[in-house]
Amino acid sequence: MRAIWKGAVAFGLVNVPVKVYAATEDHDVSLHQVHNTDGGRIRYQRICEIDGEVVSYSDIDRAFDDGERTVVLTKEDLASLPSERSREIEVVEFVPSEQVDAITFDKSYYLEPDSMSPKAYVLLRKTLERTDRTAIVRFSLRQKTRLAALRVRGDVLVLQTLLWADEVRDVSFPALDEPVKISAKELELSSSLVESFSSDFDPGEFVDEYQAELRTLIEAKLEKGEALDTSETFGEEADEGGGEVIDLMEALRASVERSRAARSGAKDPGEDTSEAKPKKKSAKKAS
Repeated sequence: MRAIWKGAVAFGLVNVPVKVYAATEDHDVSLHQVHNTDGGRIRYQRICEIDGEVVSYSDIDRAFDDGERTVVLTKEDLASLPSERSREIEVVEFVPSEQVDAITFDKSYYLEPDSMSPKAYVLLRKTLERTDRTAIVRFSLRQKTRLAALRVRGDVLVLQTLLWADEVRDVSFPALDEPVKISAKELELSSSLVESFSSDFDPGEFVDEYQAELRTLIEAKLEKGEALDTSETFGEEADEGGGEVIDLMEALRASVERSRAARSGAKDPGEDTSEAKPKKKSAKKAS
């Protein structure tokens, strides 16, 4: 991995020098656009509307237009801003971890200690673990002020940028304003269904089915070209018997019985299999 930023986590008079690394990466199949009549590659160019010339990235500046005047901001102008020059990840407060709403999480970064001794880094990590707190921090990265949550993942400090409060939409659905009566039996059956699917989450057991199918399609087309029969490659689409559920109770009962039968492999869907462990879903990797 290559560090994308260097600085220091600062809280009080304590400074923890760190290097910042992107924590995630994209493994999606890369596709580009082509003309459907001749297969020619479609490319996008940055063209100046005054002289009609193609402009390289190195010759592009930013600008703000208020409708009457235009202000050009050069790379040097932007780099001169105090927040952009700062190499400090400032801790503004420590909050209970459960108070950080997951909907606000954006990008994740790993922090590596960047000093001869990792003592300050380990001290901060152990303190967060012991107090069950998350540090809310501010810093600047790529010409933008960021708000982030600093937390512990294993032995490593993780920085997760947060959306600003006004970036999370308020929501109100009229249908949820109407009173709904849920019977005790419906709640009992629904809870039973949840229990039948209960397991410990292991993200490594799941795969991106769309990307796997896309790679299969690409390999098949490379082998057979336009003569490929996609139904032969993937089979006919299964009819899952979809449609509107009319009887919620009946749907819950059927779902519980199907789940119990799947867990035990029993032919009798009514057999008691309360101690059986549920099988893994088909979306997971084959063991």
